[in-house]
Parts: sequence; structure tokens; C-alpha cells
Amino acid sequence: MSGILAHGIGSRHDLPIPAFYAFAGALAALVVSFLGLAVLWAESKFRGREAGLALPHVMQRLADAPATRTALRALGLAGAAFTVFLAAFGPDDPERNAAATLVYVVFWVGLVPASLLFGPVWRLVNPLRAVHAALARLPGRRRDREPPAWLGHWPAAAGLLAFTWLELVAPEPAANSSMLAFFGCYAAVHLTGSLVYGPRWFDRAEAFEAYSALIGRLAPLGRRADGRIVLRNPFHGLDAVTPVPGLVALVCVMLASTAYDGFSDAPVWVDTLQSAAAGPTATGTLGLLAAVAGVALLYGACIGVAGLIGGSRRPGDGNLRAFAHSLVPIAVGYLVAHYFSLLVIEGQRAFILASDPLDTGLDLLGTASRTVDEAVVSPGTIATVQVVSIVAGHVLGVIAAHDRSVRLFAPAKAVAGQIPLFILMVCYTLGGLTLLLAA
Repeated sequence: MSGILAHGIGSRHDLPIPAFYAFAGALAALVVSFLGLAVLWAESKFRGREAGLALPHVMQRLADAPATRTALRALGLAGAAFTVFLAAFGPDDPERNAAATLVYVVFWVGLVPASLLFGPVWRLVNPLRAVHAALARLPGRRRDREPPAWLGHWPAAAGLLAFTWLELVAPEPAANSSMLAFFGCYAAVHLTGSLVYGPRWFDRAEAFEAYSALIGRLAPLGRRADGRIVLRNPFHGLDAVTPVPGLVALVCVMLASTAYDGFSDAPVWVDTLQSAAAGPTATGTLGLLAAVAGVALLYGACIGVAGLIGGSRRPGDGNLRAFAHSLVPIAVGYLVAHYFSLLVIEGQRAFILASDPLDTGLDLLGTASRTVDEAVVSPGTIATVQVVSIVAGHVLGVIAAHDRSVRLFAPAKAVAGQIPLFILMVCYTLGGLTLLLAA
């Protein structure tokens, strides 16, 4: 294995492959998909929340049963309480305490495949919802209010950026005090918001719920507008993304944080952090913000040109939000590519350390004596997953953008209007593969 990236806790193991084959294959896939769609796809085919094959009623009743919801909420609360307990009373060493691995690997990285398989799972297990439900029963509470429409996903984007800063920039991200301080402040902010606006606050303002919900749009399971749980084409799920304020910022943070993670291990950036007069933390913060700004500016410029060419009459930032859903599969492709090996390799550490949670010599799970097996997944598998996930994410993004284009742009200009979007996908693909292969 070559290329090791410090990332909150543990390492991400990457295998560089011949750059020519990776770039040639990715660009060929994008070109073929773009041309094929231009010729064969003249009308919008995705129906958002109206689509899907309903599951049997017995499965619907089981999923929506109060007992099921209570059990899932209790599971999330127990997991959070256990992690806080480890951070508060366990050794301040990630090699002997599972807290950091639980936060940065099991929770943060594991949330991606869980959401891809089952949808917005964090909404079901979010411990803050359980705490809010208890606080909401206290006497003297004001009636819930609807969160302001202008707020949208802006708090979620800010929260995701703050967590990314903790993970990638903070001086000691795995220190118990760092994690306790961050999540203590995070919980205080969102519990305050939920006490003012009710549980609807979490749907759009809580970073991890919004993050999980966006990724979950690609899941085979979803809900129709009538509330039925359905099996669906993931493109229908993407088409149902609500274009609320802050959506573009949230997706750009998702993309840029992974890009910065990949770039942060480059020798030139490591040297810059070590030699910068402002210090590594300030310089890293500026670098992370620059990555977010760069992704957002490139997206905004391409969407603006696409609107001019396609003759769109959508007011304000309507086009920016209308096409933001096409970035979700790209962001997910980056996340899978960068963190697949971290999850399957470093994720083992959580179960090893959790067997002796306070480092007292216990072996509750019978795994305390084991070591992380880096051969659990082959280098070839890692390389395949990395390249395929990035290419597949961009091809899915091209398809989602094309379908939205033929819906919004005049028929005679729909294909021409997509050229800037295609250029956007090419730029993101080249950037993603460059960061991946250089790691």
C-alpha cells in the first residue's frame, strides 16, 4: 500500500494505479454518456416522490411501528452515550480508546454506506431527537414554530463545515477534549433550535441529518409523496431533492471537504502548513475555505453559462438550486473512493478497543487481543472501488443534470445548454482522480 492520509483518526490506504488508464476510462465514460443522452433522451423521465414500487403493507407497518422507532432512537442514544462516556473517562489516546474511531470512522464514514443502502438513517437514530423529545415534555414550553424558509440548509452547511474543520484542520482532532467540546457546543445549538422550532428543525438544519438525507436520495428504498415506503430507481430519489436555500452550500461543502482531505496529504501542502508564518491551523483553515469557495465558484460559473445558453428564465439562484442534486452522486463517489479502505481497515479498531473500553485489562467482546488486519481487502479491490466510484458518480451526475436540463431548457437549446454542465463534470472528474492518484 502507498499513500497514507491522516484523517481524524487512523489512516486511509490508497493504491495509485496507472494514471493514463484512469483518466482515459473516466473521460471516455463521460463523453459516451453525454453523447448518448443527447441523442436518446429528449424528455424528462424522472418523477421524484411520485415514483416507486410500494412494499407490502406488513413491512410498512413494521417500519412505522412506534416500537421500531423507539428501538432505533434508543440505539442511537446508547451509542452516543457510550462514545461520550469513553471520551470523558477513557484514556486520552486513540490507540487505547475507541471514542475517536467511533466518531471519525464508524459514525462519520459508516454513515455513507448506511444511507446509501437504507436512506436517511440518521433521522431514525439521531440522539438529539431523543433528547429533544424528553425536553419537549417539560411544562411551560412555547408552541413549535415553522423554521424560517430563508434558513433552509444553511445551518447544516455550517455544521458540516465545522465538523470537517475539526476532522481535517484542528490541531488535535482525536483528543477527548476536542471531541467533547465540539459535540457539546453542537448539541447545545441544535437542541436550542429544536426547542424553538420543534423537530422540524432537525430535518434541514442539523448537519448529519441533512448529509444522510442527501446521500439517502440514492438509496433503493424511499418514500413516495403519499408516505408509502417504496423500491425506486435512485434517480427518482435524486429528482425529489428539495431546492431550499443553502442546498448548494451543503453539497459544495461535501465535495470540497473530500477534495481538501485528498490534497492535505500532498507534500507541497504539508510543507506549506509547516512553514506558513500564520501557523498550520490558520493556514489549514484558509485552505479548507478556499476549497469550498473554488468548488462553489466553478459550479456557479458553469450553471450561469448553462442558463444563458439554454434560455432558462428561472429567477435569482433558481438554476443553482435546480441542478445541485446532480452534484450529490459526485460527492458520494468521492466519499466512497477516499474512505472505503479507511472504513474496512481502520473500522476494525473500534471493535478491538471497545472490548476493553477503559483500558483496564477486560475483554468483554473477546477481541481485545486482536490487531487490525490490513489484508482484509486486497489492493486491487481498493483500486477498483476508488476509480469505479468516482467515474460512476460523475456518470450519474451527467444523467441527473441532463434530465433536469431537458425539463427546464427550451428543447432546441437543451443539449447546447448542457455543455457547461459537461465541462463542470469533466473538471470535477480530473480533479478527483488527480487527488486520488497523487495520494
